Amino acid sequence: MTRTVEFYFDVGSPTAYLAHKRLLQLQQPHNAQGHQPEAANFSLRHRPMLLGGVFKATGNQSPVAIPAKGAYMLQHDLPRFARRYGVTLNFNPHFPINTLQLMRGALAAETLGCASLYIDAVFEAIWVDARDMGDATQVAATLDAAGLDAQALLELAQSNVVKTALIDATDAAVARGVFGAPTMFVGDQMFFGQDRLDFVMEALEASVEAQPGHR
Repeated sequence: MTRTVEFYFDVGSPTAYLAHKRLLQLQQPHNAQGHQPEAANFSLRHRPMLLGGVFKATGNQSPVAIPAKGAYMLQHDLPRFARRYGVTLNFNPHFPINTLQLMRGALAAETLGCASLYIDAVFEAIWVDARDMGDATQVAATLDAAGLDAQALLELAQSNVVKTALIDATDAAVARGVFGAPTMFVGDQMFFGQDRLDFVMEALEASVEAQPGHR
């Protein structure tokens, strides 16, 4: 049975940021005796996609497109979850950010073997440091500060191979049923929203219990 969580995301989504932080926490929880629950022993597979492309293909839209809903989410709901998870979440005054180059960069980072560091750095820059990551200078400075090769990443992100790969990844997400971010899969089970992570963990626990020899 699968022990992998596939995480479909766009770094411009604050809910994807929260899900990213929480999934990392859930990989390494410990109880009072220092034992790790078996369900926490899962791998996290990042699946970059362009959320704007997903919205266009599915007819969905950002919650902030509805003023009352957007205000509630940004002012109340997301801060509550940030406090629950014990993570920092700061409103970014540049939101919404055009993430086309950033998500191309995520695929470039996969190719160069530094995806986790890249994703952490960009999420932090947007949702902790509130930087304008639509500005190429800010992006380069962020990547350099994280110890990444900004020039190599940004050059690869402009290649036709990576541009096509992001289109293909977004189309594949839509074909799989994804309509927004974050979306998680455990096997064929789909879970939408960072507030559905309890169900993700239940699915992982069920996969543990279904393994031969599990007691």
